[in-house]
Amino acid sequence: MDFSNISVGELMKGYQLDDLQYRCLHCDKVFFIHEVYPFEDKFLTAEGMVQAHIRQEHGSAFHALLQMDKKINGLSEVQQEMLELFYEGLSDKEIAVESSVNNISTVRQHRFKLREKEKQAKIFLALMQLFSEPNHYKIHKGATQVDERYSIEDKEREKVLQTYFKQGLDGSIETIPSKEKRKLIILQHILKRFTVGKAYTEKEVNTILKTVHADFVTLRRYLIEYGFMDRSNDGSSYWIKE
Repeated sequence: MDFSNISVGELMKGYQLDDLQYRCLHCDKVFFIHEVYPFEDKFLTAEGMVQAHIRQEHGSAFHALLQMDKKINGLSEVQQEMLELFYEGLSDKEIAVESSVNNISTVRQHRFKLREKEKQAKIFLALMQLFSEPNHYKIHKGATQVDERYSIEDKEREKVLQTYFKQGLDGSIETIPSKEKRKLIILQHILKRFTVGKAYTEKEVNTILKTVHADFVTLRRYLIEYGFMDRSNDGSSYWIKE
């Protein structure tokens, strides 16, 4: 599976909300959001079922990530072994006895190196997020270009909006669509909550987008990436493109 578009939070959970279904990141098992599932002596929601599935089939999200090929998770066999034992809460002395590493000082050295690797990973993630900030986007599709690419009829637009805005068009959506055409329709509808010609602070934009979905950061990014919204270089002002 391609993990490039999956957030750290989703990797930690082990599943992703994709359109109207929860998908396990490690075996592509899906559970549909509007269904309930029998499990042992009770019924679970789709999210509860994907969580139970991960525990039952993969041990945990931690173990599933740890067991990936080292080309994917970047860990050597010794690092994988150390992380698993650290996860279990064993002391350095216990790890020295249980593992292939046979002395406490080496265990402590591995613990230190993994902490350093964590710090480096944080710096790298920060760099990549800054690189991906809206003012660095290469706008590969503006609003007009997208409209030309997709011919959207009124009936189709209405159907998509009714599907996602279940509590009314002024309400919120449960999930942000991943399919391009549906995403475009949702974004175009969101624009109605803003006033053309008015400048907004980032906080004001976030407040409006929170009424649509909890992941307001992703919505804000999409609005800019698709050419519907622009912002000043310092991020202090946002506005709808006319």
